[in-house]
Amino acid sequence: MNIDGKNILITGGTGSFGKAYVEYLLNNYKPNKLVILSRDEQKHYAQKREFEQWRTKVQFVIGDVRDRDKIHETCRGIDIVIHSAAMKHMPMAEEHPMEAIKTNVLGSHNLIDACVANGVQKVVALSTDKAALPINVYGGTKLLLERLFISANAQFGDITKFSAVRYANVFGSKGSVVPLFLKLKASGVLPVTDLEMTRFSITMQQGIDLVQFALEKSLGGDIIVPITKSYRVGNVATAVCEDCQKEIIGPRASEKMHEVLISSFEASCALRAGNYYVLVPNKEDVLQLYLDHYSGKRFEGEEYSSGNNEYFLTVEDIKRQIAELDHE
Repeated sequence: MNIDGKNILITGGTGSFGKAYVEYLLNNYKPNKLVILSRDEQKHYAQKREFEQWRTKVQFVIGDVRDRDKIHETCRGIDIVIHSAAMKHMPMAEEHPMEAIKTNVLGSHNLIDACVANGVQKVVALSTDKAALPINVYGGTKLLLERLFISANAQFGDITKFSAVRYANVFGSKGSVVPLFLKLKASGVLPVTDLEMTRFSITMQQGIDLVQFALEKSLGGDIIVPITKSYRVGNVATAVCEDCQKEIIGPRASEKMHEVLISSFEASCALRAGNYYVLVPNKEDVLQLYLDHYSGKRFEGEEYSSGNNEYFLTVEDIKRQIAELDHE
């Protein structure tokens, strides 16, 4: 889908992804207008000053996807929506599950209705590896988001195309293990859940590329999954500080030992398209349609897990990525 000349709405647009994505679009494409929706007025203020040179292109809207009327109003005249608004702090979601449901599930439902009512052409939602075989509130709400989008595409795909992408952990992002270890490095002790715990990892640019692939290539009703590398948490600790003591604290109740991007239940409706896997609607009669569209081939594994991944970041790889973070 051609982005040039389009009006694009980014929900949660003042977050880490939203800010990076807006910068990417402004530097590489010629959209007619970018609308940034967020409920954080302080981030609005800071980002508005930062994007001053693009003030004729960028519009800031204070609002919340929970507000049905506001989201309908904001979607007027919009061609493309990137839905990144979410409550994503896992421990907070465990403590306040209904708040996560209001934003991640009901807010997404509001957005779907608003997009269909306003004739938005295409919507891409950001999901997570936590949505595959979820064991926590956050993952459960993101699974429901995916199902809402698949259902919406089945019902309204002739008006609006709905698809999603499953994010992995963005290396070095706020709330991730890397900045935590860097902060605690001077103490000489790093709290490690388990040395062999693994996670998928992507850079912010890989996350942007993932969204762009979905925006440009997705057929609708599909979920795009990155083919990416994993890391062991113990190796991250070693990369940050080889001489630090590693204090094993064990995983939290809402944490998996290994994350999954494609579960064994989804493998039969997964295909490979270049550098991505694609989960298609679980209907045998449409699988060939998606295979032809992506020029793809069927997924051959039983499960795509960070623990059984073919590709792992080494300690030296992790050190290089940390050094790159210092220069961003």
